[in-house]
Amino acid sequence: MCWLKYSKAVLLSIPIASYWSVERLALIYFSYAQQGHKLNGTGITVNFSMQLDHYVNTFGVYLKEKYQQRVKKLTINGAFTCPNRDGTLGKGGCTFCNVESFNPSTNQISIAQQLNRGKAEHGTKSSQYLAYFQAYTSTYEEVEVLRQKYQQALTQANIIGLCVGTRPDCVPDEVLKLLKEYVDQGYEVWLELGLQSASDKTLKRINRGHQFSAYQDAVNRAAAYGIKVCSHLIIGLPGEQLSEAMYTLEQVLNLPLAGLKLHPLHIVKGSTMAKAWQAKRINVLSMSEYAAIAGELIRHTPKDIIFHRVSATAHKEVLLAPSWCLLRWPSINEVCRNLDAYGGQAAALTDKYQYQR
Repeated sequence: MCWLKYSKAVLLSIPIASYWSVERLALIYFSYAQQGHKLNGTGITVNFSMQLDHYVNTFGVYLKEKYQQRVKKLTINGAFTCPNRDGTLGKGGCTFCNVESFNPSTNQISIAQQLNRGKAEHGTKSSQYLAYFQAYTSTYEEVEVLRQKYQQALTQANIIGLCVGTRPDCVPDEVLKLLKEYVDQGYEVWLELGLQSASDKTLKRINRGHQFSAYQDAVNRAAAYGIKVCSHLIIGLPGEQLSEAMYTLEQVLNLPLAGLKLHPLHIVKGSTMAKAWQAKRINVLSMSEYAAIAGELIRHTPKDIIFHRVSATAHKEVLLAPSWCLLRWPSINEVCRNLDAYGGQAAALTDKYQYQR
């Protein structure tokens, strides 16, 4: 075991596991060497002094301030499916998705086992957790089945709430009423809606199966039930650049939104989009291009909006492009550099409203 160390004020230490391949270690070294960092005898010393929460109202800080301790999200596969692949809305799914990954495993371990495994992986770093139903469309089931699955998570030790990922067109009032029950019981509850883009043209191009109006309806109804909404936006979708991303941000901010997640477009094996990328019909953003767009979105976002994520990674087994999405920290560092240079969250609105820690 060696360590990836941040040099100034020990911002963070990341263990480099012994089972990582030579290729992965080489990629880590190459990524950081490009940024002027150096490799020493015990790991990679990163000469980087900026932290994301200096510039952005992050989900981690929000949770720590609210619960007075570190709270971690534990990802759960609830064995759901998607109406955009089972024939209800369409087949094949969104063009950026790996369709093969939508098949729920018949050998999947229970929700309780998944949570226990997640806790073990985090060790002693946290004593409270959120159960994150991330895979597939986690509201696409009969309400009583949803209740059973959500309850399996909430009855586990030290689970203080739910994050439920879903599509805007799969949030009927019955589901919102169920989530409202948990809010009333004092649980931390977030409804995470995969919007990706506010452009109906783009939504059609990526075979999303719904229009922006479905998102508007879902957010307004969730807000009426007192449920916090976090919206997922993909930066770099085909036909979209900064102006389209800014349009999407403007549209979502006109609604009662509590949180945002920003993702770079991933080209993954088995997706429809992978074929277009391999045929050189679409391109992906460089890390600096992504950081520039993400930075502008952050600067135009009011400081009370909580950013759950400003970048994302994918496993090397499925990722085709961009290669910089294999690692978490280089892209976050690039976003931080952009924010340090041009201003943090809400800086483009007025200095009065800029997020500061």
